[in-house]
Amino acid sequence: MSSTLFRTKKVEQSILDTEEPEHALKKSLSALDLTVFGVGVIIGTGIFVLTGTVAKNNAGPSVALAFVVAGVVCALAALCYAEFASTLPVAGSAYTFSYASLGELPAWIIGWDLVLEFALGTAVVAVGWSGYIASLLDNAGWHLPEALGSRDAADGFGFDILAAALVLLLTVILVLGMKLSARITSLVVAIKVTVVLVVIIAGAFFIESKNYDPFIPKAQEVEAGGGLDSPLIQLMFGWAPSNFGVMGIFTAASVVFFAFIGFDVVATAAEETKDPQRAMPRGILGSLLICTTLYVAVSVVVTGMQHYSELSVDAPLADAFKATGHPWYAGFISFGAAVGLTTVCMILLLGQTRVFFAMSRDGLLPRFFSRVHPRFKTPHRPTILLGVLIAVVAGFTPLSELAELVNIGTLFAFVIVAVGVVILRRTRPDLHRSFRTPWVPVLPILSVGASLWLMLNLPAETWVRFGAWMLLGVVVYFLYSRSHSRLGRQEETTVGEVLRPPGRGEK
Repeated sequence: MSSTLFRTKKVEQSILDTEEPEHALKKSLSALDLTVFGVGVIIGTGIFVLTGTVAKNNAGPSVALAFVVAGVVCALAALCYAEFASTLPVAGSAYTFSYASLGELPAWIIGWDLVLEFALGTAVVAVGWSGYIASLLDNAGWHLPEALGSRDAADGFGFDILAAALVLLLTVILVLGMKLSARITSLVVAIKVTVVLVVIIAGAFFIESKNYDPFIPKAQEVEAGGGLDSPLIQLMFGWAPSNFGVMGIFTAASVVFFAFIGFDVVATAAEETKDPQRAMPRGILGSLLICTTLYVAVSVVVTGMQHYSELSVDAPLADAFKATGHPWYAGFISFGAAVGLTTVCMILLLGQTRVFFAMSRDGLLPRFFSRVHPRFKTPHRPTILLGVLIAVVAGFTPLSELAELVNIGTLFAFVIVAVGVVILRRTRPDLHRSFRTPWVPVLPILSVGASLWLMLNLPAETWVRFGAWMLLGVVVYFLYSRSHSRLGRQEETTVGEVLRPPGRGEK
C-alpha cells in the first residue's frame, strides 16, 4: 500500500499528458507576461499597509532590512521553483512538482492545500477591493445600499455585490483566454507600479533624516498577545519574539513575508508559456526582484517622511502624505490600491483553477473538469465552478471571517518544492535542466529551514486549521482520489498485461 501512496509520475508522462487535444492548454505567454503576472499578484495591499504596521510595532526604520530578509527567503524558494518550472512546464505548480518527486499522496496534500489557499485569497482580496471601491464611491457622493455593501458593515442580511461582481467578471476574462488576461493584467500593473513610483519619488522630497534616528530601535519585550507572540515558539524554545532590536527585524520579516506571497502562482502558468525553459526562471526571479526593490524603497521613504512611532497602521502611506500637508496623494494612493487589487484577485483565481485542472487531469479530481474549451483552450469548467463558488463566499462572508488566509500553505509548498529539487536530482540526474538551482543541496536546505522558521512564527490557530484541512484532504484521497488515479490505473493495466496468460498462438 505504501508503494501506491508514494508512486511518482514520470516527467515525460506529465509532459505527454499536456499534448492530449482535449486536455491541452494554449501556449501564449512570454517571459514579460510572466513577470507582469508576478508583479501583479505580489504587489497588493501589503505594500500600502504592512509597511506602517511592522515599522510601528516591530522594526522601526529598519523595516527596510526586514523586507530584504523576507525577499531573500523567497529568493531561496524561487530558485527551486525556477528549476522545476523550467524542467517540468506543466500546470499545477507545487502539486505537479511533488507528483514527480515525492509521490501521489504528498502531491495530493499540497494540491488540496493550494486550492483552499488560492480560493480564500481570492475572496479576501475581492472583499478588500469592494471596500476601496465603496469608499471611492462615497467620496464621489454615490452610496450603495447597506444590504449590498460590505458584510462587515451590513446589519442583518447583506450581500457584497461589488466583491461578487468582481470575481464573476474576472472568471469571464479567464475563460475567454490567457492572452486577454495578460493584456488586462499588463494595463492594471502599469497603473499600480506608476502609483508606487509616484509615492517613492514624491515622498523622497519630504524625507527628514531625524526620523531615521534610531534606525534600529532598542529591543523591547512583546506584551502578551502582541506582535507575533507565537505559542509555538514559546512552547518549543521558551521565548517569544522581540519587538525592535535585531530580533525585531526578523520578527518583522515574518510579517512582511506575506506581502511577497504570489510569485509561486507564476509557476502555475508554465504549461501556457511559449518557451518555458527560458521564460519561467526569468518571470519568477524577475518579478520577485522588482517587487523587493519597490518594497524596500517604499519602506525607506515612508519611515523618512514620518517617525515610525507616529505612523498609521491602517493607511500609513496615505496618512504620511497627509501629515506632510499633501492630502491629495491619499486619494491617489487609495485609487492605486483599488486598481491593483483586481490583478491580485485575477491571478490568484488563475492559479487555483490551474491546480484544480492539473489534479483533475490526473484523475485525483473528477476528469469532467480537465477538458478545455474547444475555442479558447482554457479550463473553462473548473474556472466557472470555482469562480461562482468564490463569488458566493465573497458576497456572503464578512471580511473578519475571511481574513485568516492559509499562509502556512504557501510556506509548506516552499518546503515541499525545495525537498523535491534534491530528490529529483538524485532520482533523475539524466533530466535536461535548462535552469539549475545553484548549490544543491545546500540552498534547498536553507530554503526549508527559512520556511520552517517563518511557519513557527504563525499563531497556533493557523496550525490547527491547517491540520484540520489536511486531515479532510487525506479522507477525500482515500475515499475517491486513490481509486480514480490515472497513474494507478495505468499501473494496474500494465500489471494485468504482464500477468495475463498467453492466448492461442502467443508465447
